[in-house]
Amino acid sequence: MRSFVFGVVAALFVGSGASAQTPVRWLSQTPSVQTQFPIESAAMARITSAGVGLRVDRQEFMALGLNLGDALRLVRSGTYDIVSTQVGLASRDDPFLEGIDLIGVSTDMDDLESAVKAYRPLFDRRLEQRFGARALAIWPFGPQVFFCNQAIKTLDDLKGQRVRSFTPSMSKLLEQLGSTPVSISFPEVYPSLQRGVANCGVTSPTSANTGRWPEVTSHLLPLSVSGSVQAHLVNAAWFAKLSAPQKDVLSLELRRMEAELWNLARNTNEIATNCSIGKEPCTAPHVSYKMTLVDVAPADLERVRKISAEQVLPEWAERCERVYPNCKQAWNGSIGKARGIAIR
Repeated sequence: MRSFVFGVVAALFVGSGASAQTPVRWLSQTPSVQTQFPIESAAMARITSAGVGLRVDRQEFMALGLNLGDALRLVRSGTYDIVSTQVGLASRDDPFLEGIDLIGVSTDMDDLESAVKAYRPLFDRRLEQRFGARALAIWPFGPQVFFCNQAIKTLDDLKGQRVRSFTPSMSKLLEQLGSTPVSISFPEVYPSLQRGVANCGVTSPTSANTGRWPEVTSHLLPLSVSGSVQAHLVNAAWFAKLSAPQKDVLSLELRRMEAELWNLARNTNEIATNCSIGKEPCTAPHVSYKMTLVDVAPADLERVRKISAEQVLPEWAERCERVYPNCKQAWNGSIGKARGIAIR
């Protein structure tokens, strides 16, 4: 990994007249241990070496002590030109954005892809109107499943437990299951699970494995409740000032990166699950552990769908309508239509 990182850093400064190039201030949420890192870094290197006068200057949320929830403010202010973030966390500034990946709506990658495609025009329009931003890439971490530091068999076993949550709609689901949602940033989840501040956490199999969650959890319930949609946001005013070739390169490379990250979410999470439960194939950068894999009960799947339809969606629509008139109608006509779901 170290040699790869060195190669990427070197590539970012390839080309003559690097000092005359337009800097792209890129704030990333992806540390080097995550499986998404090589894909994002390769996109940065291609942009810098494309010969259109761009130079990517990468910084990282965690290294700077910045909060992912501030992503929209950071890109709107022009502090950074491109910012990547978890949409659910950023949506505290606008609940309409969370509508792209509400809990219980899209529980596999095919359903999620159709939902994102349907919502994307509305999502981009809202970003530009309220935050002066555009989404050059939208992609998922993968299925969001449950990791617990004690034995569980069904969702009933989450009752009375403290469970890490990172979106309002996820917290609503957990409350309906009798759990106490605990808002914890990803870097703090490991020690929280270790000390018992949280009993369970929700994340993707690959994020959990590379984040070493299996060291402090024992049971994995692979019941997916969402896809954890991420976005690479660009400051629209800054983007508008670029030359046509520069815009083309950025758009092309981030869409290419997006496609590769979707493929990663589809394929790598199965390997990560294998690794977490000590099953082959298990490949780097994932590490083999000995967690217990819990069978998903059909009744639990139906329970999540029921809570989503009866509690999560109406509650989200009510919050959204306060800041976005006709929010429910917009969602029903996009994701709702694509998924065959309607908020009543």
